[in-house]
Amino acid sequence: MEDKINKSGFVNIIGNPNVGKSTLMNALVGEKLSIVTSKAQTTRHRIMGIVNGEDYQIVFSDTPGILKPSYELQEAMMNFVDTAIGDADIIIYVTDVYESSQKNKEYVDKLNLLSCPVIVVINKIDKLLTPDSESAEGVMESAGKEPRTIDSLVEKWHALVPKAEILPMSALNKINTDLLLNKIVSILPEQHAWYDRDVFTDKNLRFFASEILREKILENYSKEIPYCAEVVIENFIEEEELYSIEAVINVVRESQKGIIIGKKGAALKRVGTQARKDMEKFFEKKVFLKIFVKVDPSWRENKKELKRFGYIQ
Repeated sequence: MEDKINKSGFVNIIGNPNVGKSTLMNALVGEKLSIVTSKAQTTRHRIMGIVNGEDYQIVFSDTPGILKPSYELQEAMMNFVDTAIGDADIIIYVTDVYESSQKNKEYVDKLNLLSCPVIVVINKIDKLLTPDSESAEGVMESAGKEPRTIDSLVEKWHALVPKAEILPMSALNKINTDLLLNKIVSILPEQHAWYDRDVFTDKNLRFFASEILREKILENYSKEIPYCAEVVIENFIEEEELYSIEAVINVVRESQKGIIIGKKGAALKRVGTQARKDMEKFFEKKVFLKIFVKVDPSWRENKKELKRFGYIQ
């Protein structure tokens, strides 16, 4: 039977750290493809998620949060962002009700120079709609003297990016995510599908295993540990009833190795148990997970290592 897809495109999501890009991507795709934590720099790679409708295909890309690079790893992360801007059919720029429009303003300025359609998503509007957990007064205080309302934020972003469609939403609560999806479908270019219908991401199972384990590192350790740790899947054996996985956590100092492992191995055991349970949920299969910790002092600066870890092509 002939495929009816006649509209498709790369819809790439960019923005500063902690504005909810990964939460938005997961909400639009309907799968947890990008790990989500409250820490900055949670997303390090460009991750694609593919949505197929009756006559369209959307290839979403989640990207690392925009930052000013301090070492080679961050340079590689920003290369993912710049590549995503360059090959986009549609750009979604995610901001939120808290952040200043002056943060990494050069990327806001770039939006006006793009030839492709731009949608500015103002995320976390639930913080302005309800008094629970984090009040509207808190938004006002973090933003400065002037209170922020949805209308004032829309007006501000219209002035900053006149060519863009401005859409307030809450990715976490799925407020207006359907409107965003409908808008994307309406402006997709008319072209063939780029992927088969049974493909939902460009990443393999090893990648998701490593990201799930890295998410648990982000959740369980503080200070510099999550930013000095990289997970590599050394072995991924697909057996009939389970996946047998061997992972290595790379850190830059011996002291970090001790913190990762914890007293009598308790910390590593906790992280491993959490990761294994999430892997089993994601893979829908039993998982046997074995974790090692290795000291690799220069991995964040070593281009050879960064290539091995998938940051450099």
